[in-house]
Amino acid sequence: MRGMFKPLSIYIGRRYLRAKRRSHFISFISLSSIFGLALSIAVLITVLSVINGFQRELEQRILGLIPQAKLYSYEPMADWEFTASQLITDEEVQGVAPFNELQGMLSANKHVKPAFVTGIDPAYEKDVSILEGFINNGSLGLLTPGAYGIIMDAVTARELGLIVGDKVTLILPEASISPAGLLPRFKRFTLKATFSTGADVGKYMVLIHYQDAARVLRQVGKVHGFRLKVKDLFIAPEVAWRLSHALPGNFYPSDWTRSHGSLYQAIRMQKGMIALLLLLIVAVAVFNIVASLVMLVNDKKADIAILRTLGLSSFGVMRIFIVQGFFIGVIGSVIGVLLGLVFSSVLSDLHAGLEALFNLNLLESYFIHYLPTEIRLSDVVGTAVMGLFLTVLASIYPAWRASKTEPADELRHE
Repeated sequence: MRGMFKPLSIYIGRRYLRAKRRSHFISFISLSSIFGLALSIAVLITVLSVINGFQRELEQRILGLIPQAKLYSYEPMADWEFTASQLITDEEVQGVAPFNELQGMLSANKHVKPAFVTGIDPAYEKDVSILEGFINNGSLGLLTPGAYGIIMDAVTARELGLIVGDKVTLILPEASISPAGLLPRFKRFTLKATFSTGADVGKYMVLIHYQDAARVLRQVGKVHGFRLKVKDLFIAPEVAWRLSHALPGNFYPSDWTRSHGSLYQAIRMQKGMIALLLLLIVAVAVFNIVASLVMLVNDKKADIAILRTLGLSSFGVMRIFIVQGFFIGVIGSVIGVLLGLVFSSVLSDLHAGLEALFNLNLLESYFIHYLPTEIRLSDVVGTAVMGLFLTVLASIYPAWRASKTEPADELRHE
């Protein structure tokens, strides 16, 4: 009597889904279809969460370490504080910091490493960079003018055989004339601290005080330009270009899209391509559902014939099997979402554990050396809805075949 108060198609469809069938093979195929759909959805959610994690780390960490925009002066500036005060009043600018840049080699303990040296003002640098949060046992304030201190990546320091307090020589490519002939320029610095970012971008970052950099360059008290932090990093090119023309003096702009823009675009493109490829896995699972429903239709032809004889319409028969496909999609999608959330939550720890256990670096060639994940509700909901939609769509053909069953022919063979 309970079934009398339910739509007939839903009632029979649920009974078919739960009922023990004469063919155990058909039951196995149906069960494997559900778990195949669940596994494909779980894999899709997990992979999308990893790509989201890489994109987040690029936006928040990598683009937080490097300047989002730069303004270079054609001539080193002495009265840079006034220009900085003008820049910070712009509504799109959140932080301004002066800088000097040098390129050279670091030499210590018979080791030599290339270095991109940036002279900074610690008081201003905190406004444009998150680097201070990664410094080991110290801060940017350890860089004081005249002390010739230096801060570098912990990996670089280890490769040079340095610990905090050791001396390191900066070799500049500019030649100096001496009685012995042309010699490269040298300057000794003291390692004040190291930082660990977990990203390749930090390997070549070397920081000194901007006044020390100016003295090394024989441009005492001058800076090369400004590092900017903007409210929206995606409009950094437009902001830098506008400010370079609005400021008095001659400036030319640069921004993060020139150094890391291709990497960001590659991650965004890969997300779409990988999602498309993984969608094919979902399609395979959907084809399994088609096969299981076709087998079910063949197994239930006698029941269908009886229902047709009792007055059930062809469309009513279709609804029964579409409802069953819907329930398979719901069960598979729910299980897949739960598995995907679990996989995404433990994947970072699992990756770190495998690397520690087998002493491997699985992401050595990537711009970060850990596996980030970020679960986004839109991806989870979109994947689940897509799986459910494709399952219902796949059930239409088996349901149509069931509706074409001729009662007289089937009952004649019973």
